[in-house]
Amino acid sequence: MYVLSGWEGSAHDSKVLSDALARKNELKVPQGKYYLVDCGFPNRRKFLAPYRGVRYHLQDFAGHGNDPENEKELFNLRHASLRNVIERIFGIFKSRFTIFKLAPLFLFKTQAELVLACAALHNFLRKECRSDEFPVEPTDESSSSSSVLPNYEDNDHEPIVQTQEQEREDANIWRTNIGSDMWRNANN
Repeated sequence: MYVLSGWEGSAHDSKVLSDALARKNELKVPQGKYYLVDCGFPNRRKFLAPYRGVRYHLQDFAGHGNDPENEKELFNLRHASLRNVIERIFGIFKSRFTIFKLAPLFLFKTQAELVLACAALHNFLRKECRSDEFPVEPTDESSSSSSVLPNYEDNDHEPIVQTQEQEREDANIWRTNIGSDMWRNANN
């Protein structure tokens, strides 16, 4: 797990991500994997965002007759479902370390270090402690979609340089393919 602490809570998420990607100990996305991001981020390589201007939140799909009507809505519904799991993890973290329920009365530097220490402890407990009250859930390495993350690296694992516009266009095509596969599978 990558943790970058020390940013103000009011900092824009995309600025924090840019910083994480530019650091010496940068956030690395394993080859063939990607992270889900919310609509505060642009859709880009290895960071999959929902469609903007399309129903997204789970409550938008609640109730009879509110099923997704097209591939973009289905994509956003499933994206929101997965992001909901991620948000629950933050809730578990705050439940385990109740010091984070309120702003601690420590120096800012100490607060940033506290986040790192608690994250390390949380990961250790999840991995090593059999009696951990927050059990580790098994991960499924197989993909349910035939859409594959575009390979932007050559055989030497060197990144291929693209403009931001090219990168976003490729990422949008990739997202469209995932949504199309989901829609096709849901309707068969």
